Amino acid sequence: MTERGQQASPCVRKCCLDADECLGCGRLMKEILEWANATDARQRDIITAAGERRRARELRAQNR
Repeated sequence: MTERGQQASPCVRKCCLDADECLGCGRLMKEILEWANATDARQRDIITAAGERRRARELRAQNR
């Protein structure tokens, strides 16, 4: 059995979904649901992907 991850949740308590992406933390709904049972490596991958999505969203907003 793989050990569950120990990463702190990236949740910032500003939950608002837009096209299945949380506008607060940047995670997708499937990543939010997966979080509690994800391995440490998977949690790090989720954090990285969420950060990339947040940065891309911020850049799009700046270019409007």
